[in-house]
Amino acid sequence: MAVTEFLRVPDAMSGRQKKILLLLALASLTSAYVNTLFTQTVAFAADEFGVSESAQGIAAAIVRWGIIISLPLVALADRTGRRRVLVTMAWVAPIICALGAIAPNFAMLVATQAVGRPLGLTLEVLIMVVTIEEMPRNSRAYATGLLAVASGGGAGVAVAALPIADVGPTSWRYIYVLTLIWLIVAVTLVKHLPETHRFEERSHREVVDGHLDVGRLVTISSVVFLSNLFIATASIFQNRYLKDERDFSALLVAVFTIATSAPASIGLVIGGRIADVRGRRIVATSLVPIGALLLATSFAVAGPLMWTTAVAAGLVFGTAYPAMAVYRGELFPTSKRSLAGGVIMTSALIGGSIGLVAGGFIIEANDSYAPTMFLMALGPVLSSVIVWKRYPETAHLELEDINPGDQVRRDPRSDNQLST
Repeated sequence: MAVTEFLRVPDAMSGRQKKILLLLALASLTSAYVNTLFTQTVAFAADEFGVSESAQGIAAAIVRWGIIISLPLVALADRTGRRRVLVTMAWVAPIICALGAIAPNFAMLVATQAVGRPLGLTLEVLIMVVTIEEMPRNSRAYATGLLAVASGGGAGVAVAALPIADVGPTSWRYIYVLTLIWLIVAVTLVKHLPETHRFEERSHREVVDGHLDVGRLVTISSVVFLSNLFIATASIFQNRYLKDERDFSALLVAVFTIATSAPASIGLVIGGRIADVRGRRIVATSLVPIGALLLATSFAVAGPLMWTTAVAAGLVFGTAYPAMAVYRGELFPTSKRSLAGGVIMTSALIGGSIGLVAGGFIIEANDSYAPTMFLMALGPVLSSVIVWKRYPETAHLELEDINPGDQVRRDPRSDNQLST
């Protein structure tokens, strides 16, 4: 298949769908910046406040445990609508996170991010829900991949701002001030983002709510839990590893992060199309373990090989991501889709928290990063087995076919007619 074929949209999108996708891409910039902010700056804030690696791991875990704030918010989105809660998060998350700029100590910095970051995660969940509900059936994974590219842009802004931290011992605070630029996105969403058709249909019809399949929820939650044992640990400690073990400056850390993650954007687009055209399960189960082992290897080698393995890991993970992520919304009915996404996100954050705390202590005890990363990489390997054994194939199916309880809500018109 030619490269141009890989990049072609599987299902044509209507004008409404294209507009929504663009708005969600803007919202993804906000969400990604907010969710990346603490991860990228914690090593530099820790230097100012004089805290250890294990303390940083605990702090990162605490920030992740703030996810409990998200659960009532995503449940509210199932009752009152996706748009209202999504737009509110686009306003509140940047404002709360920006308060980190005036934190008088490490504890207060952690406290602001333990509130702000979960609000950004709530925004991320609702972006996924709107994407799943509005995109054509053969382009859901593709659209998910495109939005992940946008998220990479938001995270890239946080990374690109990292050299500011080298200006002085307190200059990392300016990176938190920059969070306020995303309020421009909030204004745009207020003016142009509509409610999803599926939620509106459900609201205007007196029907029994779709059943939440607990088995599916437990299965997906276990997969993201195991995956994030490794992914969160690697992402948090990579900057510290580069700074302490490889003597990288903040500028070189930023260059490394951008250079090794940028190729993932190619994988996100190609992986999304493959997942829509060929199927999700084969992509996810084959590539996730490879990506984990490559990323772990980047902590064990130096020089060009370190850069090469990190680039390869980003490309492989990027290709696998749309197939893995799209399941989080597809397997649940409209009336429970946001709540299920919140529970799954919570499981991911719990897994990441455990990985961070354990990883921090193991690194300090052994004074070595590589063994810790290879140990944690077992999580994604096990998760891929669960995907192969337990996940259904959802490519080419309408959401109402995947979730039979929603069929009573289905409009006899086509998706494209609904989207005009």
